[in-house]
Amino acid sequence: MLTKGGVHSIRILTAMVFLAVLCSLLQPSTGAQQLPKDQGAPRKIVSDDFTKNRQQSDSGSPNSSMPLGGRISSGDRSQQNQKKRTYRLASQTKADPLPPKQSTTQTQLGITIWRLRPLRSNESPGGARMLVREKSTELIPERVEADTTFREGDLIRLTIESPQAGYLYVVDRDLFADGSVGPAMLIYPWADKDGYDNHMRPGRLVDIPAQEDQPAYFTARRSTPNQVGEVLTIIVSAVPLNLPIADKPIRISEAELSGWQKMWGGASERFEMEGGAGETWTHAEQQASAHGRGRQLTREDPPPQTIYRVAGVDDKACLVNVRLNY
Repeated sequence: MLTKGGVHSIRILTAMVFLAVLCSLLQPSTGAQQLPKDQGAPRKIVSDDFTKNRQQSDSGSPNSSMPLGGRISSGDRSQQNQKKRTYRLASQTKADPLPPKQSTTQTQLGITIWRLRPLRSNESPGGARMLVREKSTELIPERVEADTTFREGDLIRLTIESPQAGYLYVVDRDLFADGSVGPAMLIYPWADKDGYDNHMRPGRLVDIPAQEDQPAYFTARRSTPNQVGEVLTIIVSAVPLNLPIADKPIRISEAELSGWQKMWGGASERFEMEGGAGETWTHAEQQASAHGRGRQLTREDPPPQTIYRVAGVDDKACLVNVRLNY
């Protein structure tokens, strides 16, 4: 038999449950797919989601993913033959909130930053290398994570891959200790005697600088004592942008760059390949980015070191800011 106090408590509890259900029903939806809670563990993704648009391999060549360092150990060989790689969430970039009641689109961009080093004495002299003519030496590109701090004089290259078709543009700005940036310069694409081709497609790699350039790398060097790095704004657009292309960097107005950021620069997440740092350039990666593009990467070839996932409201382009730290 319930007392009056017991009935009163039940009525209060029922009202609280009703309000909780009502609040959940009134919660607004962003239209974007929600990612599962991490339950205290770091979120991870696998490479298949990025490489699934590449072609399936039909060559069966056992050496397509051989490092350019030549001989590899049995441990390295098992790692190279592994088709699926795991990525951990390395950072999350905050961005302006998306406009209300607008659905979001998620795009991906793959970037591998290479730090070049001399050939070691215990590495096989055979196989392809990156020849630096003015120094008469051969260098091996090694993967590094995107938040690596580079030392003065480090030699750096970038490889960019998009799982969607589009047109690639790269803008460079010096970054200073007070947070300010220098002029925005378009450093890719460049036009040469053969014109230019910045069309991206799954499996096509773009090297910056190109393998055929001399020198085929950037040197980490401060332009002023208070420079702390570079900011590379990488854009893959569905259609070509209306920009002049020349054989040297072109200055981009701050207003134009700001407009691109607002349209295409949604919140981004950076994922780093677990165990990828220190792996060397492979024959497959060299061939997929060579002038004339003799081949494209397949699903069995190495995926990028760093994957950016960008949530935006405009599916016409994907924009990512990559900071190189000095």
